[in-house]
Amino acid sequence: MSDENKDMSFEQALEQLETIVESLEQGNVALDKSIAHYERGEALRNHCSKLLKVAEDKVEKIRLDGSGNPSGTEPLDPT
Repeated sequence: MSDENKDMSFEQALEQLETIVESLEQGNVALDKSIAHYERGEALRNHCSKLLKVAEDKVEKIRLDGSGNPSGTEPLDPT
């Protein structure tokens, strides 16, 4: 993860990524700038993926007892 992204929230990174995608889709950006946008977008995508993985690792599922009542939590199945 680049130093530029390390303190960026998921929402901030996603917003910047969406702006880059819109810019590239318009097709009116010079080639060298398009390449720079693509590289920045790839870095943001990787950052978002890492943040999602961290969030997924923190999610727990509620364990139920025989009567269907909550009896604690356990890690979410990684499937």
